[in-house]
Amino acid sequence: MLERFDGFLKKGMPVITPLSLVAGVLIADTGSRLLGFVPWIFALMTFAGSLGMRTADLKNAVRHPLAVLLSLAFLHLLIPVWAYVFSVLVFDDHLLTVGFVLSAAVPTGVSSIIWVSMYRGNLALCLSIILINTMLAPLIIPATLFVVAGKGVPVDTGALVLDLLLMVVLPSLAGLLLNEWTKGQAGKLLGPKLSPLSKLSIFAIVLINSSVIAPYLKNFDLDLLKVIAGVLLLSASGYAFALLIGEKVWKGRPDISVMFVFNGGMRNIALGVVIATVYFPAKVAVPVVCGMLFQQILSAVLGKVIERRHGMGEAGQAIPQNHAS
Repeated sequence: MLERFDGFLKKGMPVITPLSLVAGVLIADTGSRLLGFVPWIFALMTFAGSLGMRTADLKNAVRHPLAVLLSLAFLHLLIPVWAYVFSVLVFDDHLLTVGFVLSAAVPTGVSSIIWVSMYRGNLALCLSIILINTMLAPLIIPATLFVVAGKGVPVDTGALVLDLLLMVVLPSLAGLLLNEWTKGQAGKLLGPKLSPLSKLSIFAIVLINSSVIAPYLKNFDLDLLKVIAGVLLLSASGYAFALLIGEKVWKGRPDISVMFVFNGGMRNIALGVVIATVYFPAKVAVPVVCGMLFQQILSAVLGKVIERRHGMGEAGQAIPQNHAS
């Protein structure tokens, strides 16, 4: 019964995700009050995703420096430069340019773990890149915004580290140690049971975040529609670039290719919204906030593309999870 429900959630991702977004906008007052639960929901997803890991997986992560370096270059060089060029050519508005670059320069999203896990990507590499990427955020984001906006932007390093500990480090270590202590039995027993809960967590995150951005969508006009279309194009092109590069570089390792796609496409938009609203005029926040509209939907769509390209019946079944080589 649980497996059927999990299969239903997998197949329904492209439909349930936008419905969650609409529901969040409709119950904005109630949903926005739940924002404090998001870090704990992320922590649950991280714990569930790490249950299939062993210490050998973490050792294997350091054997793929190309994947780590290329992921960081993709996240913080290629895509921010593309966002800058696109926004300058299309909008010619300095504040919007800062917003578009900020939305591209924030770290990869923690929720990429659940998508990488769902489509049998390399979880060890995924977690490693998230950890490294988030730790470097206090250096990378101010430097990027200094170049684009002309001034440095202070980032609360303590808050970032605390966020990292709560959402990634502690739950992933808990899952890893539990699975190691039980010699892999925890992953086999708890993994299938937590899988549907992890997917429901994605829907909850979409609903809560869309509740938070609902006020930004009230004054809907042609300019806002143009910004939304620009965000969609940039987000979709980011996933497309990641897919093409991943499959080109790692032809024989689809687990790394899948990891690269979701790590490259996802962003920690919540962090971007905080920086935009605290340090810049409201206009800067518009493209950053709109990024919340498409991330999970595009991840669901890319999952379907990966299924077709790898000849899968259900999410991830055809991709070998070979972390030991």
